[in-house]
Amino acid sequence: MTRKRLRLAVVSCVLAVAGGVALAQQRGGRGWRWGGGGSPLDGLPADRSGVPDWKVDERFKNDVFTFVRVQYDSDFSNFYGGGGRGGRRGWGGGGTWTTDWPDSDLNFSYRLQQLTSLKVNPKPITLRLTDEKLFDYPFLYFIEVAGLSFSEEEAAALRRYLLNGGFMMVDDFWGEAAYQNFADQMKRVFPDREPVELPITHEIFQCVYRLKEKPQVPSIHSWYPGSDVTWEDHGPGSREVHYKGISDDKGRLMAIICHNTDLGDGWEREGEDPSYFKEFSEKKSYPMGINIVTYAMTH
Repeated sequence: MTRKRLRLAVVSCVLAVAGGVALAQQRGGRGWRWGGGGSPLDGLPADRSGVPDWKVDERFKNDVFTFVRVQYDSDFSNFYGGGGRGGRRGWGGGGTWTTDWPDSDLNFSYRLQQLTSLKVNPKPITLRLTDEKLFDYPFLYFIEVAGLSFSEEEAAALRRYLLNGGFMMVDDFWGEAAYQNFADQMKRVFPDREPVELPITHEIFQCVYRLKEKPQVPSIHSWYPGSDVTWEDHGPGSREVHYKGISDDKGRLMAIICHNTDLGDGWEREGEDPSYFKEFSEKKSYPMGINIVTYAMTH
């Protein structure tokens, strides 16, 4: 599989922000949540949770950017003295690959379509790393990786995907224990490559929105209006935000690891509180997300 196949045939991959840094407006509240009566893989809610829909030009329906969330297995047996999943919320965030789904994916896809020149699929999807369609998409999103557990086939597929031009974003996991689990799993993907802390001067922080600091976003449940709380308490090593990267032999960033921040909640919860929207969705989550996709699509 060649790197060329991983690139979408868009006329221009360079994203142009429409209307400057500020988002157009906060949209209304979000009413839909997956309640467990089936599977997220059964599809998106028919009403899209209130997110506006748009049509894709049929002539270029395969040439749009699609937000892809990775479905993975979780194993928390290494935490809590081998006690399995019980009580995991105190370490790393307490969720699985379905966290914030589908609202964050729908909202982020809508904002990409609204604010940039990138043509975006209104229907985000979920895939396993072993899915044969994986190489049709240049961008993957991982969330809540405190219990991430790759099979040998998944580790091999991700290695091949990244080395052939793919890009992965990792989001919303907190503390030392969660990071160590993720680092151990990535060692199985790249035994000879270490994540490196990215300076704020790196292109990924500057390519569309010129960020002056690394964005740290707490979940809406860890914050209250008027507070200066930007972090979540998930044990030792939870307070300081980190953005680390893994690069290929030519220096291209293949992965960005957003540790001790929850960009996805800024996408998911944008309509729930005006103050949270202004402070975190508008200033941090969307600008950082757009920068990441811009970098992924132009390198």
